[in-house]
Amino acid sequence: MQTTKLSSKSILPLTCSRSGSCCFGKAVMLNPWELFRFSKEKKITQKEFRNLYCEFGGIRLRFDGKPDKKGQQACSQYEDNVGCSVHQGRPLACRLYPLGRQIQFDKAHYIYEGDTFPCLTDCAEVLELPKLSVGEYMKGQEAAPFEKAQDAYLIVMQNIADIAFELLLDSGLAASGIKKTLAVWREIGNELPEVLAKKIGNEWIDCLMIPAIADNTQNPITFAQKHNDILQLKAQEKFSALKTNQELHEAAVLIMGVALHLSRGLGADTKGIAEHWIETAKSHGATE
Repeated sequence: MQTTKLSSKSILPLTCSRSGSCCFGKAVMLNPWELFRFSKEKKITQKEFRNLYCEFGGIRLRFDGKPDKKGQQACSQYEDNVGCSVHQGRPLACRLYPLGRQIQFDKAHYIYEGDTFPCLTDCAEVLELPKLSVGEYMKGQEAAPFEKAQDAYLIVMQNIADIAFELLLDSGLAASGIKKTLAVWREIGNELPEVLAKKIGNEWIDCLMIPAIADNTQNPITFAQKHNDILQLKAQEKFSALKTNQELHEAAVLIMGVALHLSRGLGADTKGIAEHWIETAKSHGATE
């Protein structure tokens, strides 16, 4: 789909009319820090929030509320005559809307789909409200910590994938001539999220989406770093004593699945990332 790329100085009709029309029929993906922030605002545990209001192990917010006139179901956090019931805890996707955030070559750009400003379809009244620059809108939406969380979890995602590379390339698995690992990486890169979540299993899904971080820090970078340490330690405990090529293959597939599942929660191109990682492995001697 065509997208329109923006700079922070682009001027758009970004004063929100708060009609709530954008709270229906969407797919809002979540990273672990966003799930944590939701749970704090809701005053329940991360696990309780995940189990009540999320899908696919926690990477997507459930839209199962009362439908609008178009038959689109409301976000699970939407309340009639109130709007978002956890507005202060809302994730980056909601803070950016109707914009998206695209990262290319380590530089972030704001975009929207198509060549016509999306809000005009359902909220034409925004044309009568003050216009804002993209930068002013992001500041008003208090998006900065959520952008930091997104960027920090992209690093976590790569670090998880690096464990899979080590299991494949540094263990002797790739050198053994076994070729099936990359083929399965490609397969899981194309899996539906509900299927991949089941393949990963509850133990790793819980570690990925509801980490036990004791001090419940409000700093997204610190939160992601502590989460990264938890994931690395778990991988070391689970995989350090593997001996057979079959065990190494299964571990490399499992941990790559965790990385790819996180990529979907980050709104990334999971299929494209899987292909990129397969080509990276090939460039280091793996075959398929």
